[in-house]
Amino acid sequence: MSILLPTSTAGSLPKPSWLAEPEKLWSAWKLQGDELLEGKQDALRVWLHEQQKAGIDIVSDGEQTRQHFVTTFIEHLEGVDFAKRETVKIRNRYEASVPTVVGAVSRPKSVFVEDAKFLRQHTTQPIKWALPGPMTMIDTLYDAHYKSREELAWEFAAILNQEARELEAAGVDIIQFDEPSFNVFFDEVNDWGIAALERAVEGLKCETAVHICYGYGIKANTDWKKTLGSEWRQYEEVFPRLQQSSLDIISLECQNSHVPIDLLELIRGKKVMLGAIDVATNTIETPEEVADTLRKALQFVDADKLYPSTNCGMAPLSRSVACGKLNALSAGAEIVRRELKA
Repeated sequence: MSILLPTSTAGSLPKPSWLAEPEKLWSAWKLQGDELLEGKQDALRVWLHEQQKAGIDIVSDGEQTRQHFVTTFIEHLEGVDFAKRETVKIRNRYEASVPTVVGAVSRPKSVFVEDAKFLRQHTTQPIKWALPGPMTMIDTLYDAHYKSREELAWEFAAILNQEARELEAAGVDIIQFDEPSFNVFFDEVNDWGIAALERAVEGLKCETAVHICYGYGIKANTDWKKTLGSEWRQYEEVFPRLQQSSLDIISLECQNSHVPIDLLELIRGKKVMLGAIDVATNTIETPEEVADTLRKALQFVDADKLYPSTNCGMAPLSRSVACGKLNALSAGAEIVRRELKA
């Protein structure tokens, strides 16, 4: 990336109120048919404009065309029955009604490629596209067919690789795989989770990222964080293997978290998409607060490898708060850019 400290977002941005109920996850669409397609594209354009106005360097679709970062991808696959639902515990944290894997999973056609082409047509800036990672996909389903988390993960990895290759061909510059499950299932991550993720990025020439965070600012996640003590050392369990992986960028949560900043030493040499915006509060950071987080990270990350970002997606926040946070991120990065150039 030619820009020093290029800014980005980790994932979702709030839906406009005319498209879906705001400040809510899994919110139902308010439109149908052709109107829904047009509404999604309008929302994508709105958030592209807001990112550009805020000075965000690597833009995204803000996940405006999907209801949920995992299930919207899964609902386009064969072998998964959304009418047959079971209650499972998501990431050992909260219960949810999820669809069931009833047969061999496959991807009959691309899921997000047309959306990515639409975004590419509307900007010359670098664009990033998020996909769910294999382990987080299996953690959002009930498996009545494979009955093996690892086997299903490898199947999903192959499917994700098909989608990622088409996204790359559509002009996507960075493909990010969301793996919050990497902060929970440490043995599986090291045994086969990272290997499955490497299968998902196999053959890609664009940059690849894995996003590992402590979740959206919803009650189940904030309650879980309260049990983690004064230091959150979960990254310590998976960073050594990720540092050796073929992934280009590690995306993680730092702002207002209890993650010891020196854990970044474990991924020395990798590019780091650093969460410098807290998505679990409506309080908008000051540019100086963002800059301070970035300065601390620069003790362990070379400046040309640091990508300031948000901790996680901002879908549950209001549009005004999200815009304020984007502006703070951009302004904070600019403070540190000037310091580095001086």
